[in-house]
Amino acid sequence: MPDGHLIRPEQLCVGLFIQLELSWWKHGFARNSFKIKDQGQIDALRALGLAQLRYDPARSDCPPLPLPTAAPAPMPAPAVDALAQARQARADTLRALRKRLAEVDRSFLKAGQQVKTLNQTLRSQPEHAIRQAGEVVRGLVEAMCGDHEVVLHNITGKAAEDAHSHALNVTVLSMLLGRQLGLDAEAVHTLGLGALLHDIGKLEVPSKVLLKSEPLTRPEQQLLQLHTEFGLRMGQRLMLDDEVLRIIHEHHEYCDGSGYPRQLREAAIGRLSRLVCITNRFDNLCNPLRVEDALSPHEALSRMFAQERERFDEVALKAFIRCMGVYPPGSLVQLDDQRYGLVLGMNPGRPLRPTLILYDEQLPKTEAPILDLLDEPGLAIARSLRPGELPGAVYEYLSPRQQVSYYVEPQAGR
Repeated sequence: MPDGHLIRPEQLCVGLFIQLELSWWKHGFARNSFKIKDQGQIDALRALGLAQLRYDPARSDCPPLPLPTAAPAPMPAPAVDALAQARQARADTLRALRKRLAEVDRSFLKAGQQVKTLNQTLRSQPEHAIRQAGEVVRGLVEAMCGDHEVVLHNITGKAAEDAHSHALNVTVLSMLLGRQLGLDAEAVHTLGLGALLHDIGKLEVPSKVLLKSEPLTRPEQQLLQLHTEFGLRMGQRLMLDDEVLRIIHEHHEYCDGSGYPRQLREAAIGRLSRLVCITNRFDNLCNPLRVEDALSPHEALSRMFAQERERFDEVALKAFIRCMGVYPPGSLVQLDDQRYGLVLGMNPGRPLRPTLILYDEQLPKTEAPILDLLDEPGLAIARSLRPGELPGAVYEYLSPRQQVSYYVEPQAGR
């Protein structure tokens, strides 16, 4: 039971902090605990027909109204119509958001199929494959370089489990980082093409090495590291742009000189290569071959900043954290009203206000409520969680996937 005092509905007034003891979906408000800000909320609370409500004096701006001394006049009939309209409006909002998310999923599926075809034809039809890579990147450039905001989404469809999603993840995140750093459309296109093709040299590495989940032997590790050299040679045969070639060759070079193949330091590493190095490392931490080694997106960013920051371009790493938010898409979180959620979408530049899918035991998971924290200034994320910290029923409901994948959606001004 929450802390607080009980009052009657006729004592409600603007400024009281109310704690509803109802299921989230039964009252039409965005959350169970909030401060009353207008008469409309008072009317809606009275319309619930509750004999008593709980309020928190410490978080209220004023005391409740005194109880009437005379016999109270009969309460007006509950504003059922107003409450129904509020619920309908919220349902319409959720439907519209679900439709948008489904459209982004379909866009990801289409791009993922193009990347899959690209990888299958790089040997037999390399020119065709490069054209396909250009199509994928052009579509992303159009999304990211328009005059509207770009929203980053965690992709929830089964297509995201495809093995080719690593290349697409690195491409989307690299281009988003490039835009955050102010790159123009041409530079973002070059960055995207290099990111999409960064691992083409792995076509020359045996699959028994690429897919080995146990630690690699020293010779196997050396062979895997040669993929940057193999990729450079392949890109030269395809006459790729010099900056694209540098990304392919340098995406494992670290600014502290600990990378490969040439142990370069920051000044010697290409500007665009330094960006792909960050996004490639992030995705490898979130989506390793051994699922049990996977970090949450929140943990991956924390490790990169707290333990590995010397490896990366400092300005670019901080910009990447701003892009992804404190709680990147795919993170499991708990709100300050104790509800559990999975981060679905992130508005770059607004790191603490993502879009969440929420756990609600009163609703089937196919109708799980979606909450945009941009619209809820009084609600905040309290902490990030690992999957093992969730109650079993919550984990099953939110269904965090083993593979975390990302895509973007252009959005007109809010």
